[in-house]
Amino acid sequence: MAEQKTLLRALAGETLPTPPIWMMRQAGRYLPEYRATRAEAGDFLSLCYNPELAAEVTLQPIRRYGFDAAILFADILLVPQALGADLWFVTGEGPRLSTITTQYEFETLNPADAIHDTLSPIYETIRILTRDLPSETALIGFAGAPWTVATYMIAGRGTPDQGPAHALKSENRPLFEALLERLTHATIEYLSMQIEAGAECVKLFDSWAGSLKGEDFDRYATEPARQIIAELKSRHPGIPVIAFPREAGEKYIGFHAATGADCVAIDDSVTPEWAAKHVQKDGCVQGNLKSSHMVTGGQALVDETRRIVTALSNGPHIFNLGHGITPDADPENVQLMIDTVRGG
Repeated sequence: MAEQKTLLRALAGETLPTPPIWMMRQAGRYLPEYRATRAEAGDFLSLCYNPELAAEVTLQPIRRYGFDAAILFADILLVPQALGADLWFVTGEGPRLSTITTQYEFETLNPADAIHDTLSPIYETIRILTRDLPSETALIGFAGAPWTVATYMIAGRGTPDQGPAHALKSENRPLFEALLERLTHATIEYLSMQIEAGAECVKLFDSWAGSLKGEDFDRYATEPARQIIAELKSRHPGIPVIAFPREAGEKYIGFHAATGADCVAIDDSVTPEWAAKHVQKDGCVQGNLKSSHMVTGGQALVDETRRIVTALSNGPHIFNLGHGITPDADPENVQLMIDTVRGG
């Protein structure tokens, strides 16, 4: 049955008459059923670490919309927590972490291979999903890329320009690189265990890759992705990997070959026509409808969806948003998008 799943066919390089479709953050606050389950869990982290409830919210958009793939419900900051960082979420503001800005703080972190006890509930969520997902629905595991996760660990929170991480990179390059190396190895361990638990492909989210420029992008976005993908494919031959170096711009060109990724996800700052010419020639492309269309809907949503499908129709393509769906999205607009992709 795995060979028949459209997402896996696209990842293998097949050009399909209708692209498979899923959405980043498809299990989330725009759905009333998600909000009810989160209330039952009590808080966000409790939801992530409750395998039955995390599986339930992963399944909710599949039941409602019939997406071609489900993505594990978790968070990219569970890895730093498993490494020993304190993690909590402030309502309305987002995550907070204890910071890693000194050698002493770095030395308090756990080894990369010591994360599995903390993350074992995540692997159990995947095992539940392999049992409960429809047979035609692919299961995607994921992790944050080392640079993006490091920006949160260094600043202790999300920042608009990743300034604290760039400052540490300039002021203490050995410490900065040691943190990225620890995160690279931990990410390999985490994704490898997700695959062993039943994930059929994995995605690497480098949400802040675009703030790395020139050689820094090559060293701290491309190279860690290459290392992670190479080791995962060594341990799990044939496993497909989606890489998302958001806002990479011209650096999207050649990213397949430089990292070994089977698919490169693109944000909405590049056009689908540009991606077809410069990125899709090297392999599958995922993207890239603006998330705002899920709020505003209407004919503009239909027109832009059709434009993307047409532009990327001559090669392997997975239809998705250019970033995650936002909490103010209208669930009816999601259905309109799906109907447009599947029905023209």
